[in-house]
Amino acid sequence: MKITGGRVFDLERGFVERDVCFDGPLLTPDSRDGQIYDAAGCWVIPGLTDVHFHGCRGADLSDGDPEGLQTMAEYELSRGVTQICPAGMTLLEDRLLKVCRTAAAHRRENRPGADLVGINLEGPFLSLAKKGAQNGDWLHAPDAAMLRRLMDAAEGLVKLVSVAPEEPGAMEFIQEVCEDVNVAVAHTTAGYDTALEAFRRGAREVTHLFNAMPAFSHRAPGVVGAALDSPWARVELISDGIHIHPSVVRAVFKMFGPDRVVLISDTMRAAGMTDGKYDLGGQEVTVKGPLATLADGTIAGSATDLMACMKAAVSFGIPLADAVRSAAVTPAQAIGIFDRVGSLEPGKRANAVVLDRDLNVKAVFFKGRQVV
Repeated sequence: MKITGGRVFDLERGFVERDVCFDGPLLTPDSRDGQIYDAAGCWVIPGLTDVHFHGCRGADLSDGDPEGLQTMAEYELSRGVTQICPAGMTLLEDRLLKVCRTAAAHRRENRPGADLVGINLEGPFLSLAKKGAQNGDWLHAPDAAMLRRLMDAAEGLVKLVSVAPEEPGAMEFIQEVCEDVNVAVAHTTAGYDTALEAFRRGAREVTHLFNAMPAFSHRAPGVVGAALDSPWARVELISDGIHIHPSVVRAVFKMFGPDRVVLISDTMRAAGMTDGKYDLGGQEVTVKGPLATLADGTIAGSATDLMACMKAAVSFGIPLADAVRSAAVTPAQAIGIFDRVGSLEPGKRANAVVLDRDLNVKAVFFKGRQVV
């Protein structure tokens, strides 16, 4: 297969005019099978990686349901998200173990849909004061032994774990596990100094920047300032137009740059569904249009997907090449899979998305096959 005529995302030059070739599951310098896909007037980008979403099409990772997880994988693939690292909620350990075992079985069985490349444990090691849409009754002190039990159950799929660094034992937790998993600062009351110490101890990411943490201000820069002053730290950003004001999205890209911004969707089970009431981590969520809220008005995840968030970022003024980098390259780097996905160089997986002039999905190629 040769995808020809389009403007192709290039790691060094942004977008260039060249062909994307493959005759099997991997990208190649040329193609010999004679098949042509005409992408004239279109953009050709790598398949995206969402490292933080909870569910879609009525399913949620926290259900621990194999069929639901497959539904999620298939829907995400249809939206050009070829790699998924779904997030769990704050749950009791027995339920989290079920979630991890379900994910491990899905991976072993090589089920259809986007590749399940990891699990993001957003809970339960969080602050009650900044729990957001997490269930406060099920929060747990940072516990390395518990995390390792979950990692064993997931058979290596746990790629991210969130922690509030001000909680007792959190700094020791970060230092103990940071070599084995990407630790993210999240749902926290931490100020600048505490957050900076967490990054010094080994934390490398911030979960949904600005949400569920102290504000960034001129005398109290908090987690945002600490992350900015820690060059190895990446920041997740929900660019759905609900969680973050467009001006702040532009500011974050200027401050951190696309190599440190990880676009995420934070999608819950209502994505791809109609308005109504849904469950998120055992709590009722009302969805109306793009807005999902708990009964008290707390924003409870999003009702969109990563491709739509990337498109929204562009509408806010982010250059397309930067938005693609933050939705395809940076998340793949963050969870250690960039050696095989995230860009369109020969030798990497033949996962590519063709977008029309308005950034709508026109075609999705996955492991060398057109699936949309």
